[in-house]
Parts: sequence; structure tokens; C-alpha cells
Amino acid sequence: MQSNDARILLHTAAPTAAVGALAVAASAVFAGGKGAIGAVFGVVLVILLMGMGLGVLQWVAKSLPLLFQGIGLVLYVVQLLLMVVFVAVFKNATFFNPRAFAITLVVATVVWIGAQARAHMKAKIFYVDPAAPEAPKSETAGSTT
Repeated sequence: MQSNDARILLHTAAPTAAVGALAVAASAVFAGGKGAIGAVFGVVLVILLMGMGLGVLQWVAKSLPLLFQGIGLVLYVVQLLLMVVFVAVFKNATFFNPRAFAITLVVATVVWIGAQARAHMKAKIFYVDPAAPEAPKSETAGSTT
């Protein structure tokens, strides 16, 4: 992982974890211990899913740059669908509060996406490799050298 990739991960996971801590505290106050457990589960799920997605995006950017945008769009759709599946599967859970889980999941996802957008805007990532050797110049038509 390159240093700018690690920096982007840090700048997205840290705000998400901070908001997650607030969500756990609020869920504990309003929904008790089961609410806190649901909020913890929601935050951990967001950080895992979105973190793995960021890792996949960084790998695609390095190895298949032409597919980056398409893979990124598909990846976000898959991540959101997985979160909907988790909410549907755990809607009748008894070991935590499903409402606290769902609300925390949505809030943490919005924070992650916003923080990731901000981190990418602030990152100074070259779109041209300054260390790459200069490409050989092509011959023009009609030249006699």
C-alpha cells in the first residue's frame, strides 16, 4: 500500500470511527445495551466493507487503471446492496437493537463516503508519473532520417 493510500484510509476510517463512537453512546442512552451492541456492529461492518472496497479500488487503480471508474461504480453498488442485505437479515435480531444498527450503518456510510471524497480532493496524487522515462518520439510521415 502506497503512502497516499494509507493516508486516504486513515482520513476515512478515523472520522467514521469517531462518528461510530458517538452513535454507540447515543444508542446506549436511547436503546440501552442492545442498542450499543447494534451500533458497534453497524460501525464495524461499515469500516470493514468500505475498507475492503478501498483496498480493491487501490489494487484496480494500480493494475487495471482503464477499468478503475467502472469497477469503482460496481463496487459501491455491491457495497450498498450488501449493507441492505445485512439490514434485512438482522431486522428481527434479538441480540442487538436492529433500529440502532440500521441508523448507525447509514450514518457511518454517509460519513465514510464524505470523508473519502474529501480525502481524495485533498490528496496530492500525480496523474502523470514524473519518474517515468520519456517515451520515444514517433517519426512523422515523410521524414527521411
